[in-house]
Amino acid sequence: MLENLHPFKRHFLNRNGHQLHFVNEGVGEPVVMVHGNPSWSFYYRDLITKLSGEYQCIVPDHIGCGLSDKPNDVDYDYTLKSRIDDLEALLDSLGVKQDITLVVHDWGGMIGMGYAARYPDRIKRLVVLNTGAFHLPQQKAFPWALWICRNTLLGSVLVRGFNAFSSIASYIGVKRKPMAPAIRKAYVAPFNSWANRISTLRFVQDIPLAKGDRNYELVSEISESLSQFNDIPMIICWGLKDFVFDKHFLAEWRTRFPQAQVHEFADCGHYILEDATEEVVNHIDAFMSANPLKTDTVTAA
Repeated sequence: MLENLHPFKRHFLNRNGHQLHFVNEGVGEPVVMVHGNPSWSFYYRDLITKLSGEYQCIVPDHIGCGLSDKPNDVDYDYTLKSRIDDLEALLDSLGVKQDITLVVHDWGGMIGMGYAARYPDRIKRLVVLNTGAFHLPQQKAFPWALWICRNTLLGSVLVRGFNAFSSIASYIGVKRKPMAPAIRKAYVAPFNSWANRISTLRFVQDIPLAKGDRNYELVSEISESLSQFNDIPMIICWGLKDFVFDKHFLAEWRTRFPQAQVHEFADCGHYILEDATEEVVNHIDAFMSANPLKTDTVTAA
């Protein structure tokens, strides 16, 4: 059943002894899609199908997610820097070092823009879907449900013992329409045991909220780097009923990138590609076509 819903050839990169799974479909300009927590490359399946006829779609599963290995804390450092390093290693292994369209969602915003901060000249278009690449906006309170998961033993037991984070997200992450049972099952399938839910919890625990928190300075650096991308084409598609990445995050993106093409969906939630699949996929496809890469022309002497 999963193969029918996620019908792409499986590729793996040996990443320091761990198998990092990724999708690599189509040829052409690279479109790199970076997922967040608690999802995996499955989230981008419809966008891959739409774009892979004209573009090379590269979609990793972060270590601990999807079809990638799920090592313990001794063997893998579940933190933002590791995620960025993994993405860099994957793209380097594929020889993808220019003309990248970066698609980001949830934690993928911080990971993807962390990579972009290292190599700004490689990024040619940005597609932003309910995510952040900066600290929690001043007007936004940290959601209590995330606080429990991040800071309490109860949260750890709920996430790792009962798959609460992934399971609940499959319900509350959509607002326009419920996920079909088979789709919801596919979202939670990789996180099927205490051991295999480690990344789901570590992602939440890795959120830096104050100076002194691990990665606080790294997030500050990523945030400060965003101004480098003011002149490249950007599209933002946003579900306004997202309880985490809400209107405050969208307002921050708008302030930083007033030139961006923005599509708001008042009746949609966090999983915008599930709630408004056809509209968002078509918006992104049209955005790509309307913003062709500039190629240098060489005039013969």
